[in-house]
Amino acid sequence: MYKRIILPLLFRIDAETIHHTVTTLLKFILSIPGASAICRKVYVLEDKRLNRTVFGLTFPNPIGMAAGFDKNADLVSELSDLGFGFVEIGTVTPRPQPGNPRPRLFRLKADGGLINRMGFNNKGVEPSAERLRHFARNKGNRQVIVGGNIGKNKDTPNESALTDYLISFRALFDAVDYFVVNVSSPNTPGLRDLQEREPLTKLLTALQQENHQQPAPKPILLKIAPDLTDGQLDDIIAIVAETGIAGVIATNTTISRAGLKTNPADVEQIGAGGVSGRPLRDRSTEVIRYLHQKSGAAFPIVGVGGISSPEDAQEKLNAGASLVQVYTSFIYEGPALAKRINKALLH
Repeated sequence: MYKRIILPLLFRIDAETIHHTVTTLLKFILSIPGASAICRKVYVLEDKRLNRTVFGLTFPNPIGMAAGFDKNADLVSELSDLGFGFVEIGTVTPRPQPGNPRPRLFRLKADGGLINRMGFNNKGVEPSAERLRHFARNKGNRQVIVGGNIGKNKDTPNESALTDYLISFRALFDAVDYFVVNVSSPNTPGLRDLQEREPLTKLLTALQQENHQQPAPKPILLKIAPDLTDGQLDDIIAIVAETGIAGVIATNTTISRAGLKTNPADVEQIGAGGVSGRPLRDRSTEVIRYLHQKSGAAFPIVGVGGISSPEDAQEKLNAGASLVQVYTSFIYEGPALAKRINKALLH
C-alpha cells in the first residue's frame, strides 16, 4: 500500500517540504497516549539474535538511520519506535546555520535516489544536546544507540575547523553513545579537503586527545566519501591505525552522476549536490570490501549507501560491514523497512 498509494501522493509535494510535514505528523501521532506502544508492536522486532556488540556498544539490532534524516535530534524516539537499533543525528555544527538556498533536495525517481545540497542546515549543537539529554531521561524501554555526527560551520575556514569539531564534541559528549566526524559532505565548500592525510590525521588526533581526557572515552568514527581513490582509502586505513579511532562509516553521498537512469538534462538542471540511494549501492559496497580486506578487518565498518532491501543489507554485511544504515530507501520503501531487514537477517 505504501509504494502504490502513499508514496505517489507524497511525491506530489516538494521533497524537503514533505519531509518536514511527515516528520511533524509522525511526532504528533506518536505523542498520543498509547500510540507509541502500538507502533512498536507493529514495527519493532526484538530478538537477542539481532544484538550486535561493535566498538564496545551493544546495538539491539544492526539497522540504523543515517545522519541527515534527523538533523536536530527531534526524532530519536520516533525512529526507535519504527524499529531502528540506532539513530545518528546531525550533522550538527557549533552555531546554527540555514544551509544552502532552497530548493536543495531533489528526487531521482527512476533511480530510487536523491540529490541533496542541504549544506549542514541545523539549529546548532546546543539544542540538539539538550533534546538528547531529555530523551535519555524519558526513553523508557527503548533500547536505542544514539550517534552524534559533527561538522564545521560553513564560514569557518579549514585551518580553524578543529575548534568547531571540539565545540560540538564537548557539547554532545554526555548526550550520545558515539561520534562521527563528517569531513566528506560535498555540500560545504572545501570540507572534503580535510580528508587529505595530513589535516585529517591532525583533526582526529586532537579529537582523540580530548576524548581520552574523559573518564569514559566514546567511540569516534570517520565518515568517508565514496569518491576516494584506492590510494586515499589506503591513507584512511593508515590514519585509523595511527589515531586509534573506533571505525569508519562508508559512505557519504557521491558527486558522481555515472549510471543514472534519470534524464541527463534533468540531472544537469538540478545542479550540484550529493547523490544517495540506489545509485550509490555498488560503489559503497566496493569501498566497504576494500577497507575490510586491505586492513585485515582491523576496524569495524558501518555500511551505508543504497540499501533498499534485506538483500542489499546482507551484501554490505558480507562485504565486511558490522552494522548498516539507511536513509533514502526509508523514503522510497516506507516505515516497515527496518523490520523487514531485521526479519530477513534472522533466517
